[in-house]
Amino acid sequence: MQVLRTPDACFENLPGYAFEPRYLELTDAASGRQLRMAYVDEGPRDAAPVLLMHGEPSWSYLYRKMIPLLVAAGHRVVAPDLIGFGRSDKPTAIEDYSYQRHVDWMGQFLDEIDPGGMTLCCQDWGGLIGLRLVAEHGERFARVLAANTFLPTGDHDLGKAFHEWREFARSVPVLPIGQIVSRGCAKPLTEAEIAAYDAPFPDETYKAGARAFPLLVPASPDDPAAEPNRRAWKRLMQWDKPFLTAFSDQDPITRGADAILQKLIPGAASQVHRTLAGGGHFLQEDVGPELAGVLADFIAAS
Repeated sequence: MQVLRTPDACFENLPGYAFEPRYLELTDAASGRQLRMAYVDEGPRDAAPVLLMHGEPSWSYLYRKMIPLLVAAGHRVVAPDLIGFGRSDKPTAIEDYSYQRHVDWMGQFLDEIDPGGMTLCCQDWGGLIGLRLVAEHGERFARVLAANTFLPTGDHDLGKAFHEWREFARSVPVLPIGQIVSRGCAKPLTEAEIAAYDAPFPDETYKAGARAFPLLVPASPDDPAAEPNRRAWKRLMQWDKPFLTAFSDQDPITRGADAILQKLIPGAASQVHRTLAGGGHFLQEDVGPELAGVLADFIAAS
């Protein structure tokens, strides 16, 4: 496994993002290779953590508008960069990434920071990984807020648009990370913000993780991740701790998934679920302060 590490200079002077990076060393079980995972850890260390998980193709920069508000509300906020993203190490081959590896890497991360009573806030692939963690390590979590995400099992067609996106991510000569994030927002990003999303990827050799994610979504019943996700659903369908959905109103990718989560997860039954107006797929960009408020209120009420 060949691994790249983005130079620190790439992360200088990013707008709105002045958080101190922290690092953990993880072990990839298949290769034995050590991988460095970066994360933000702000707020009182003795408070129960709020775990903010990003998706494709973003990094913890996505949560920069929410972190200070949650810290001001008294919370410890932990926002990791998934392996292949942000300041975390980046294996260079698409084949180095699998759904299970991402779950295992994040499982090690949770072991290392050893939190209890966590609140998970997850969006996009942050949910595909995060909801697996909840299913497999339920004792670590006190509550879950799911935002524009789902847990697919490959038993339903994901649609033409998804398959076109998968082929684009695999084959386009230059994967325009910042532009992809901007197009997924209801409000266009500034050039400086687009550059901040591009910052972890100095050239195409750093982008294997971003190219891999669309290929790892279970799109057929015999996908390697299909059965583990079905098992996860069986556990989630018994999850009776608080589970809240806060989806945006302008996300064509996950529209309708909130209703399924609300129907199938027992802990969602007594919650006042939210639809946030004016948000695209990356609602943390469009309505980040509103989402932070929903999350803080959710924690306070449960």
